[in-house]
Amino acid sequence: MPRGVSSSTAHFLNVDLDIYSKYNLRPLVDWLGKKVIVLYLGRNRGTYCAHLEIAKNTTTADSTIRAFCRLIEALPQAERAWWNRATVRSFSIGVQAGSKPNPLDVVIQPQTIRAVADLAAQIVFTTYAPEQSKKSELQTGKSSRRVRAI
Repeated sequence: MPRGVSSSTAHFLNVDLDIYSKYNLRPLVDWLGKKVIVLYLGRNRGTYCAHLEIAKNTTTADSTIRAFCRLIEALPQAERAWWNRATVRSFSIGVQAGSKPNPLDVVIQPQTIRAVADLAAQIVFTTYAPEQSKKSELQTGKSSRRVRAI
């Protein structure tokens, strides 16, 4: 959670770059190196996928997406081919909903939208349900824990 932000307040979390392809994405991810944090790289249901975060500290969805765009724009031709062959290229903006009725504006500048479009990518908004405090769980008798039947 960002510094100084209450868990009851809606706030921007991060932007993940989600890439799906028929082809192994390791060469692309290897070239990006330490400029990204690899959340997952592998196969999911027969499709190669990579889920990445930008390694440098950014504070807004716009600045994070622009940082990713600069990395992709700088790819050498061979690695750019891996990007171009991907079937899905998504900048997924994560937002934590709050329990208090306060607005959250996530601004994406026109030049960022153009950069995303030039990369044949999409922007996705992912909103996570408000976090319940332990106190409210006890009052309602509901827990966020899920029990899986064996």
